[in-house]
Amino acid sequence: MPEAEAESLGLLWGCNAIAAFINRTPRQTWEALHKGQLPARLVNGKWCASKKRLKAFFELEEEVDA
Repeated sequence: MPEAEAESLGLLWGCNAIAAFINRTPRQTWEALHKGQLPARLVNGKWCASKKRLKAFFELEEEVDA
C-alpha cells in the first residue's frame, strides 16, 4: 500500500511511526507491541496500527485511571 494511501486511511506502518505517534521510544513501543499491549498487528512482518484505534485505546486508559 502506498504511504499516501495508508496516511489517508489513518494507518501507521512500522514501530518507529507508531512510537512517534504515541510519544514513546521505538524500544518501548516494540516491547509493548510484542507483548500485545497495543492495538496493532503484524502485516507481512511489519507492525501496522490505526491512529483512531490508538487514540481510543489511550482515551479509555485515561478514563480507567481517573
